[in-house]
Amino acid sequence: MKYVSEYRDPELARSLIDRILATASRPRVLMEVCGGQTHTIVRQGLQELLRGAVDMIHGPGCPVCVTPLEQIDRALHLAARPDVIFTSFGDMLRVPGSDGDLLQVRARGGEVRVVYSPLDALEIARAQPDREVVFFAVGFETTAPANAMAVWRARELGVSNFSVLVSHVTVPPAIRAILDAPDNRVEAFLAAGHVCTVMGWKEYEPLVEEYGVPIVVTGFESVDILEGIYMAIRQLEEGRAEVENQYVRSVRRAGNEPAQELVSKVFVPVDRKWRGIGEIPQSGLGLREEFAAFDAEKRFQLESIRTSEPEACMAGDVLRGRIKPFECPAFGDECTPERPLGAPMVSSEGACAAYYNYARFQQQPSAETA
Repeated sequence: MKYVSEYRDPELARSLIDRILATASRPRVLMEVCGGQTHTIVRQGLQELLRGAVDMIHGPGCPVCVTPLEQIDRALHLAARPDVIFTSFGDMLRVPGSDGDLLQVRARGGEVRVVYSPLDALEIARAQPDREVVFFAVGFETTAPANAMAVWRARELGVSNFSVLVSHVTVPPAIRAILDAPDNRVEAFLAAGHVCTVMGWKEYEPLVEEYGVPIVVTGFESVDILEGIYMAIRQLEEGRAEVENQYVRSVRRAGNEPAQELVSKVFVPVDRKWRGIGEIPQSGLGLREEFAAFDAEKRFQLESIRTSEPEACMAGDVLRGRIKPFECPAFGDECTPERPLGAPMVSSEGACAAYYNYARFQQQPSAETA
């Protein structure tokens, strides 16, 4: 398949691995900020192939995983209401809250529907004006334009029984929080290509200038990731710190400006809690005041729902890159895909799910200690 098979070429991948191993003068610590990249790295065994040259730390690049427990509990509360049709993408249905997940709420009689677009949820609201329809708006900047469009259209069409439970988070503040941490050891970042397709890379330039760390916008196939790693390693060895774009087939510096404009008309930056991490200032998107009528938290008075994270789950340390999933005592024992303690074990982009599915028993030392 054009533009896919080329980036899975084993000979090209081997050549890039050889270049990385030859270029790195010492073990380097890089972080990928995308769960899709994490799954490729673990599934293809790239960590093992680069042993001694690169230690890949898996960052908070899964929006499902970083959605805080209290927001999941708010979703469960709404989904259980008899007057609500709760809609969501399928990846949220098995994320555990304090008392089960959305699938279990549906089994108990709640009307929970999977949709492929927030506009599908809006159509359900138009078709059933006697029911409240809520869409669970989760994601990084990638999904924000479609969710903004749904809210914009709801106001335009006068659909008063539609609202969104917003849990959007944004990438640059998370990178800043990682770099500000006293135990940070990340030397360079691979930025998520799909986020940059929407937002471009201008917003990473101040981070590079302030912290002196290379950031390489990277795609999701094995050759994409290896090329992104090589570009980052080369910068480190040459003493440079720049934003570079590996994902040239999709990303340009300015990004998708019409999408950004729509997002800015509907959303405004807000402080946001991240699961297992806590609150990161200005790291989320919330509805502007003129769209407050479509805010499910306000409509259903959900602000009072507060929940503490389970002590046995070390999702926060995994998401911050402090530990690898297998270093959590609950991994594979108390916490499995069938009985998850946290979202990283059930999300399709979760690091714990990647290690469980592809590398459960590969408990090997990092490049730092190898």
